[in-house]
Amino acid sequence: MNEIKLYENKVIRSVWDKENEEWFFSVVDVVGVLTESANPRRYWSDLKRKLKEEGADQLYEKIVQLKMKAPDGKMRATDAANMQGIFRIIQSIPSPKAEPFKMWLAEVGKERVDEIVDPELSIDRALRTYLQKGYSREWINQRLQAIQVRKELTDVWQDHGVKEGVEFAILTNEISKAWSGMTTGQYKVFKNLKKENLRDNMSTLELVLNMLAEATTTELTQTIHPQGLEENKAVAKDGGTVAGNARKDIEARTGKPVITSKNAVDFSKLIEDMSDKEEK
Repeated sequence: MNEIKLYENKVIRSVWDKENEEWFFSVVDVVGVLTESANPRRYWSDLKRKLKEEGADQLYEKIVQLKMKAPDGKMRATDAANMQGIFRIIQSIPSPKAEPFKMWLAEVGKERVDEIVDPELSIDRALRTYLQKGYSREWINQRLQAIQVRKELTDVWQDHGVKEGVEFAILTNEISKAWSGMTTGQYKVFKNLKKENLRDNMSTLELVLNMLAEATTTELTQTIHPQGLEENKAVAKDGGTVAGNARKDIEARTGKPVITSKNAVDFSKLIEDMSDKEEK
């Protein structure tokens, strides 16, 4: 999926990597916007040479060649980087337009260091962020509880021989399929999401059922003590099935589906509409 993004009315080409769920941006376009160079390709070529001399090997690993539409309308290979790579490149650009990004990155870095010293700060930051995005306090309380439930589950998985990363994702999909009928990837497509966090785009009821599925899986794992991926897959399916049965019961009693295609944008609009009605 290709998209054209605009920054100060200037084009920045991008490509969505569905497998890794991240955007890749044209480095030349970003350099052109921030430097206003008459020849951004030459500027990037010189900067790339300088970065190589400085030993920025990790950055080079993040730069890939992707085909994007050129000004002549043809698809041509061009250097592209994900958000992390773009931020690293921005740090090396001596331009007034790059300075706000550098200051923001410095601020974010300081916040992360502070949170390592005092983890409670990360909870406060999450609360502020959700409030700024327009979520209700009731939903936020559920979301913070869901984070704790998820952490307890992943801790238990690690104690029972499950590897972080791919194996966590496999088990998460087993739980999701059992209670919602969809993998997490399918669920995100259903809600028209890309990079966004799925749980951040669930309704309160969806979030509660997802928590029930994960909390039940945690309890079953601690009781049955499965070892390794395959044994844990069966337990994850059972945990998700408990929540799946609850979903079906709710749907039978209410006559409407629990799973909704609505996402955070829709929920935010709903809250705004309700607030407007209360004010009137």
